[in-house]
Amino acid sequence: MILYVLAALLLLPVVVWVLRWFFRPIRESFSNPPALSYQPTYIDPKKGDESSSGTAFPSIFDTASVSLSLIIPAYNEEERIEIMLKEAIDYLEDRKLNYEMIVVDDGSKDNTTQLALNYSKKLGADRFRVMTLDQNQGKGGAVQQGMLHARGEYLLMVDADGATRMSDLDKLLEAIRDIKHPETGHGIVVGSRAHLEKKATAKRKWYRSILMHGFHFLVWSLAVKSIRDTQCGFKLFTRESARVLFANLNLRRWCFDVEVLFMAEQLGMPMKEIAVNWQEIPGSKLKVLEAALLMGRDLVVIRCCHTIGLWRIDSAAKKRKKTE
Repeated sequence: MILYVLAALLLLPVVVWVLRWFFRPIRESFSNPPALSYQPTYIDPKKGDESSSGTAFPSIFDTASVSLSLIIPAYNEEERIEIMLKEAIDYLEDRKLNYEMIVVDDGSKDNTTQLALNYSKKLGADRFRVMTLDQNQGKGGAVQQGMLHARGEYLLMVDADGATRMSDLDKLLEAIRDIKHPETGHGIVVGSRAHLEKKATAKRKWYRSILMHGFHFLVWSLAVKSIRDTQCGFKLFTRESARVLFANLNLRRWCFDVEVLFMAEQLGMPMKEIAVNWQEIPGSKLKVLEAALLMGRDLVVIRCCHTIGLWRIDSAAKKRKKTE
């Protein structure tokens, strides 16, 4: 009997630690400031904002004033982001699109903000804006803030490493116009690497392949059934879809993409998956085993919290925001 008691006492700290670890994203979803409460600003070189607090970003609840917004989350990306920015700007200028680019610096410790500001000075703040978050919120939090303060009719989430070719946006724009709901305006097109799986599996280490297939099974069984590749950082939203989904997003770190697509499925938003050209870019900060554990946890959290009503999807966020 004494041995059982001692064993229980020894295991108790481990059990407490595991429970705290599991419930952390739930605690953060209620303890973090509401996403709509942030009032970020950007520097407009023409106005000489460098010495002031800057100009306030607009809101996604306003009417769209440009055709396309690119939301680029960045954390310590000074060594990789410039190649992506040059490719994106060349693509957008060549097609003469009415666009804006928003680099969201997620509390970087390097010169990501300063590098991005150089582009704002070249192109002007109407074309290129930099949002610098005081504290690291995670990729999901950075994307969320960029989306909630964009001006585009269509909003593209794109990774800072340039792993996806910007020319593939042509296919996404064509697809989203085809599926856009005529009444609600909802629509999402997801860039997909699913067609590259066989080739990638042949090169990938065996344990990475096992983790990948296990994650895909969990995503399908617990959350999203209509999209094979939920993690590709190349997703296009209509303004109406982004408004609802990112105002309701709870996860700001791991698996935020899955929660976004899970909510879209629950609301019956039109979605389509489009194959894109993708290549792995050196310099990734991802730790495979740690990421697998965290993402597996978050998948369970997404399913549980939405099923029991702990997290609710408020499709009337627009009306409430206007009356606050």
